[in-house]
Amino acid sequence: MIDSIVLRQATTDDVPAIMDIETPVFAGEAWSFEAMARDVGDTNCFYLVAEAHTDALGGEPTVVGYAGLLAPRGSGDGDIQTIAVLPEFRSSGLGRRLMTALLDEAEARNATRVFLEVRADNPHAISLYASLGFEEIAVRPGYYQPEGVDAVIMKKGADL
Repeated sequence: MIDSIVLRQATTDDVPAIMDIETPVFAGEAWSFEAMARDVGDTNCFYLVAEAHTDALGGEPTVVGYAGLLAPRGSGDGDIQTIAVLPEFRSSGLGRRLMTALLDEAEARNATRVFLEVRADNPHAISLYASLGFEEIAVRPGYYQPEGVDAVIMKKGADL
């Protein structure tokens, strides 16, 4: 039984747990361990992990989701790099919590525009992003390989 899910800033020590989600969720499109570690440790980035706590059972917290933002201070722009939640924790509002926390951090870094890319065949994610104020601005045909799935580019913020 899960007592709570806590969001906290990720550290490079979290990269193995992040990759335990990244690899099965994104399969052939998964980032490498090295690329993830580089981003998590980059001061221009902000990564979160979602930990499920089972205090009643005395268990260790387990990473069940993560999300990352690239938003160099002063640039005015942010980019949602990645977000993933274990299948058994989806449809629980966790993706929304992670996205909201990233958007709050983007605002703290004075980003007035935030961009993201999402697979065109992921209507649940597109709906979530639209509900958070993102609008579709472009499509990259065949971007996700090897399936050739289009990428929908979305933007929230100034100049929409």
